[in-house]
Amino acid sequence: MEPVYTPVIGFARTAFFTMGLKFRIEGEEYVPHTGGAVQAINHQGYLDFTFAGLALRKHKRVARFMAKKSVFEHGVTGPLMRGMKHIPVDRRAGQGSLQAAIDALKSGEIVGVFPEATMSLSFELKEFKSGAVRMAQEAGVPILPTTVWGSHRVWTKHLPKRLGRSKIPVFIRVGPPMFIGPDEDVTEATERLHEIMRVQLEEQIAAYPKLTGRDLRFVPARLGGTAPTPEEARRKEEHDRTRTVDKFNAKKSAKAQPRSSRRKRRRG
Repeated sequence: MEPVYTPVIGFARTAFFTMGLKFRIEGEEYVPHTGGAVQAINHQGYLDFTFAGLALRKHKRVARFMAKKSVFEHGVTGPLMRGMKHIPVDRRAGQGSLQAAIDALKSGEIVGVFPEATMSLSFELKEFKSGAVRMAQEAGVPILPTTVWGSHRVWTKHLPKRLGRSKIPVFIRVGPPMFIGPDEDVTEATERLHEIMRVQLEEQIAAYPKLTGRDLRFVPARLGGTAPTPEEARRKEEHDRTRTVDKFNAKKSAKAQPRSSRRKRRRG
């Protein structure tokens, strides 16, 4: 039993039940009963990692997620993340995080990672970083292509969160394991993973209940929705990518500033 992870999962399941979320989980049979694997997940909402983790429960597996360092610096989320043995990622010095993930994989853990690195504001699959493929190749484990659709309607960036009883459908699918050869080109393998997940996600979108009215803001512009186009989203994402202070470490950053600097900011 995981002393921190188990009660957190219980709390999350109770919260999802209260919210009335309607889950459709496919591909649980592809989750290995034992041994390491990289769970590669698309990223559209703040709760993607919890939803993707539901697909592992049938085989009593949990994932050690790679998450930005600032989440570990927060007074509430930090102890929880460390207690669940998740892996902090410093975007300016990622080699140490990559090695920590490889070590976890070799010890038989499932490591969850978002190949897009940051949340997609267009709700289209963005270009992938190569980390998921590199760690799977180095550790000699398969990749579990995992796509989630509907999570962005619960809580995403720049839109109001809906944590009440919304009854939102959330689709989760794990595809067949993808194996990386020891000498396979990393760039080509990353493109292969992207294509697998793109097709998988498109099938989920096609099967999802049709959205209308204000909910069109959750639909990609390409499909007739009012979400930002990929070009518009990239401009917004660039700001998020380069910032060093976010809602998780804002208080810590403010405390680290000299008092005179904080006074000037308040006056300004």
